[in-house]
Amino acid sequence: MGPDESFLIARARRGDAGAFEELVRLHQRRVYAVALRIVRAHDLADDVAQEAFLRAWRALDRFELGRPFGPWICRIAANLAVNHVRSPRAREEGLPEGHAETQAAGLGPLGALLDAEATRVLDAAIGELPREQRAVLVLRAVEEMSYAEIAEALGLSPGTVMSRLYRARERLARALRPYLGRAAERRKAEA
Repeated sequence: MGPDESFLIARARRGDAGAFEELVRLHQRRVYAVALRIVRAHDLADDVAQEAFLRAWRALDRFELGRPFGPWICRIAANLAVNHVRSPRAREEGLPEGHAETQAAGLGPLGALLDAEATRVLDAAIGELPREQRAVLVLRAVEEMSYAEIAEALGLSPGTVMSRLYRARERLARALRPYLGRAAERRKAEA
């Protein structure tokens, strides 16, 4: 956490909404990305990100100064996203059409097509993971949280985090094997 962020947090704690808005601006993309990778729908990710920042604003007085704000707000978002995915309503909803569409910049037509296909295949494989495994994988692989941070964020033991992560990686490897071909087989033989 840089000195500017510490200053913003101190000001926001004193009720300065502008300082908190700046914190939101600094972290909104990362928070949204965490939520999106777990809930897998843009509108829901927006809602989760908004709720995460609202909860952070309300709990800012309990935030431990000196700790980085980014991981804290991402943990809030991850918990909210996991809670949403666990809800009965979420189980009834399907994925929206085109939820994983992304623009590939500067790759040329063939490169953009291949990039879009790879993104679609990986997104589909992650989407097939059980929600508990998906949440752990996203927090570890995308947000680069430690096992201890993931355990704390999701209320799990570190052993459970490691087990879920191992199973998620195994499932992804099986799902992606047809697309990775020899590289996947070679890597499996080396392990």
